Amino acid sequence: MVGVEFFGNFDLASAAIWLFWLFFAGLVIYLQTENMREGYPLRDDNDEPPANESLWPIPKPKTFKLRDGRGELSVPSREYEDSKMRTDLALAPSSPSSGSPWVPTGDPMVDGVGPASWAPRRDHPELDAHGHVKIRPMATLDDFKVSAGRDPRGKPVVGGDGEVVGRVTDMWVDVPEQLVRFLTVDLNPEGTGNTRLIPMNLAKIGTDRVTVRSLHAHNWADVPRIEKADEVTLLEEEKIMAYYAGGTMYAAGTA
Repeated sequence: MVGVEFFGNFDLASAAIWLFWLFFAGLVIYLQTENMREGYPLRDDNDEPPANESLWPIPKPKTFKLRDGRGELSVPSREYEDSKMRTDLALAPSSPSSGSPWVPTGDPMVDGVGPASWAPRRDHPELDAHGHVKIRPMATLDDFKVSAGRDPRGKPVVGGDGEVVGRVTDMWVDVPEQLVRFLTVDLNPEGTGNTRLIPMNLAKIGTDRVTVRSLHAHNWADVPRIEKADEVTLLEEEKIMAYYAGGTMYAAGTA
């Protein structure tokens, strides 16, 4: 009957289910190829293209216009990946076989490798929806104050070895989120501006001190610095977070 059966046993229900499976397969392939726009083309341990990069071919480059006048970006792109590649990694393979773990050859926290590794993000501060810098020192924000919890400013900072290394002088606020992201610690007892940033999620604020267990006294001088006093870039955030995170494994052995 017309509208129920086209030919044989193939009817509208069969057509619908087959069209759905074809659509779903195409969607999976599309999403998988789009997922290869960042981090591709891949490299093997010898910095050469791997034999089997993916089940699906790498998509053609697509150009994105970046917001706030920060230019354009085409991905995937060998030139873009080469420009982001870190070539000074102080690492060595633990064995000749491919896929073997690589081990640090120097100070991993300073070299930024292993658990202290960082990705080369853009060296620009993160902006909010209005194009303003998101993370700023509270000292520059007249509308912000501590309304609950302990105020860490003025408290001494103690490392994982129990040594006092400095004093908290300011807090850095994610303005749109209204969250504290970093603390400023002055490493000089006289308060002469030898400052570093402490990730808030790696600091414990007590009644009489701020404790950072991931670093010992001899690690603080090498905490990555920031270029400007009133803003922190994405790259600087990445390096600072990596240094503190790497200290959870390496801090005691890098004296």
